[in-house]
Amino acid sequence: MTEPPRPPGEGNPSDPTAPFNPYPGNDPGAGSAPPPPPAYGSPQPPTYGTPPPTSGGGYAPPPTSGGGYGPPPGSGAPGYGPPPGYGQQPGYGQQPGGYPPQGYGQPGGDDKTWILVAHFGGAAGAFLGGGASGWIAPLVAFIARGNQSPVVRAEAVKALNFQILWSIIAVVGWILACVFIGIFIGIAAWAVATIFGIIAGVKANNNEPYNYPMTVSMIK
Repeated sequence: MTEPPRPPGEGNPSDPTAPFNPYPGNDPGAGSAPPPPPAYGSPQPPTYGTPPPTSGGGYAPPPTSGGGYGPPPGSGAPGYGPPPGYGQQPGYGQQPGGYPPQGYGQPGGDDKTWILVAHFGGAAGAFLGGGASGWIAPLVAFIARGNQSPVVRAEAVKALNFQILWSIIAVVGWILACVFIGIFIGIAAWAVATIFGIIAGVKANNNEPYNYPMTVSMIK
């Protein structure tokens, strides 16, 4: 028994190469009008091959600015400055930590008075004692104020060492006055002790450091 002929355009349902259509009833028949387009504003049917939405839904791209982790410190990026105090050098005459510069300080009223006593008093003692008694005033300043003020102690020690040395030289010179050369030794010691004692006193009065020449460190 043979199958009756089919209208043109209708395929063979038993053909294994024909595409499978799960909704054959929705296909328009041969010669029928196409379905009307959807009304304006109605949802559009999804189409295959459309890429996923990039905005308004799904996962947004990771933030590149204004959030997340910023650059590490020291990378030169804005917002990260150098640590406090970095690259700042202490000013002239200042030491790190805020301490005053070391060296010859400016003593107060009492200290400066005792320093002048040590230097000018040594010069006066040498002048009045023929060069043999210049050590008395520095010794008084050393004993009276040396234990309380390091500045007075340092200046009194310098004056005391100088005057003791030249006092010994003056005494030796006057002892040898019977010999003609002894007079010159005594006069030289008297002049040296007086002149350099005055110079040291002037320097101390101007807050300038001064070290006696031709001296030895017998007392420290």
